[in-house]
Amino acid sequence: MATTEKKGAGAKGGKDSKGAKPAKGGGAPKEAPSKSAKSGGSGKKKEEYKQPDHAGAGLPIPVPRLKMYYRETVRARLMEQLGLKNPHQIPTVEKIVVNCGVGEAIKNPKVLDKVVEELAIITGQRPVRRKAKKSIANFGLREGQEIGAAVTLRGARMWEFMDRFITVAIPRIRDFRGINTRSFDGRGNYSLGVKEQMIFPEINYDMVEQIHGMDITFVTTTNRDDQALALLRELGMPFKGDDKPIIVQS
Repeated sequence: MATTEKKGAGAKGGKDSKGAKPAKGGGAPKEAPSKSAKSGGSGKKKEEYKQPDHAGAGLPIPVPRLKMYYRETVRARLMEQLGLKNPHQIPTVEKIVVNCGVGEAIKNPKVLDKVVEELAIITGQRPVRRKAKKSIANFGLREGQEIGAAVTLRGARMWEFMDRFITVAIPRIRDFRGINTRSFDGRGNYSLGVKEQMIFPEINYDMVEQIHGMDITFVTTTNRDDQALALLRELGMPFKGDDKPIIVQS
């Protein structure tokens, strides 16, 4: 009886171990592939930053705020301050030129591509790449090589850029104490330099690869520096109150 019980037990155990049918799929269950295996083990690549669409892209373009302020308030004040009788003599801003030179583009042309992209985001207009006019052996510069970018703003974009620059960008300059009034060129045009593009809120901090500056020139319709100073000051440009411009007598 003992032997038969053992055989029976062995037979049952044999069915369980050998005679039993294997589970569907065969063999041991497969492990789910990891995320690193799906991506090839190298991990995800850094996603490129895409500028979001403007909130009012489909809406009609409104008149720039600074332009309306110039028409309604600044023109009357300038006629009184400057003693002008003809309203056509009132000075105004003709254009704004934003220029950025990239010396590192001589050895690394890809740096210029990022600068052009940031200038387009800041100004809302596609920049023009500037090329070298002549070769300089000491700098390793060849004639026709791209070494900078520039944007010329007119009309509504000019007024919008000037409004954002005065009200938003300038207050973000570190240790700002006013703009120098001695940067006029003697013909009613004013130029200033910006050390960092980070002062513009359109630039994303996380996507900046290199800090660079730019030169901004305000071209007016007058040939006198004192009239240009009065115009820019009435438009809100924060000049230093103590210094006075050098007036060139015509």
